[in-house]
Parts: sequence; C-alpha cells; structure tokens
Amino acid sequence: MSKNILVLSASFRKGGNSDTLCDEFIKGALESENTVEKIHLNDYKINFCRGCGVCNTTHKCVQKDDMEKILDKMVKADVIVMATPVYFYNMNGQMKTLIDRTVPRYEEIKNKDFYFILAAADNSRQNMQRVLESFRGFTEDCLEGTKEKGVIYGIGAWQMGDIKGSPALKEAYEMGKKA
Repeated sequence: MSKNILVLSASFRKGGNSDTLCDEFIKGALESENTVEKIHLNDYKINFCRGCGVCNTTHKCVQKDDMEKILDKMVKADVIVMATPVYFYNMNGQMKTLIDRTVPRYEEIKNKDFYFILAAADNSRQNMQRVLESFRGFTEDCLEGTKEKGVIYGIGAWQMGDIKGSPALKEAYEMGKKA
C-alpha cells in the first residue's frame, strides 16, 4: 500500500550531507511507489515560538508565517522523515524551531512512522545520541501512537559532499524502500 511520506530537511545547504541522505531515502521510497514530498525548511518562513499560550485553547498560532502549511502536511502524512545537520551535538535551530511550532496541532500528529537522519562531522554514532533523544522526546513523549522506524547516521561528514561514498547513503535508500 502506498504511503504519503513527508521529508523535512533542516539543512541550510541544498545538496548538503543531510539533504543528500534525504534524497537517497526519497529515491528508495519512490521506487516502492510511495508519494513523497520534501520540504527544505530554509525555504519557508518559520518564526520562533513566542510561548504566548494562545494556541493551547485555539489550536491556531497567532503568528502569520509558513508553519501552518507545514503542520497541515505533517498531520496528513503517514510517514515523517526529520533530517538535520548536527551542530555542537544537537539538531540545528531550524529543526528545533519547527518542533516548537507544532504546539497548536501536535495532538493531531499521531499514529505516524518516523525516520531520523543525522549528519555530523563527528565519527561516533554514540555522540549522536543526544540528538536522537531530543527527537524521541518529541515523537515518543509528545505524539500519540508514533513508531520510530529507523535512524540514519551520516557520520564523518564535515564538508559539503563528505557523505558521498558513505555506507549511510545505502542505508537511507534501503530505509526509503521499506518506508
């Protein structure tokens, strides 16, 4: 059965290491006849959460930016891929801002499969656990019925293009095929 897959790429560089891993995931997912949409978060205006609390009762954010469009897509997706470059052992600000801004409708982002893509200069998967725990805090502790289906570690990728030749490319492709 075909799935609706949403890929959220927080890379500031199209064709950067985490973004390249997204493309490999997408290639595999399309071969399995899924519907895929990729969003480059940097192409959208997503303001920081102000913590005003209005959305706790209205389920709408008072800010007028692109987040509402992205939230609609997150709610409708069957599978969500969250990809980030790792900066100082954490997800980048774009991804964290997106997560913070899901508050108005996070209760609607339920029963989804999640994949996480991490790209970092560090060569240790162990050192990426902080990032993964942040993602898990969001998906497992805040969203109902979610399942973590896979993690792709693009380690040892400092400069743009360093991910080429990495085993993570094949892992991303294979996970996309199984999504």
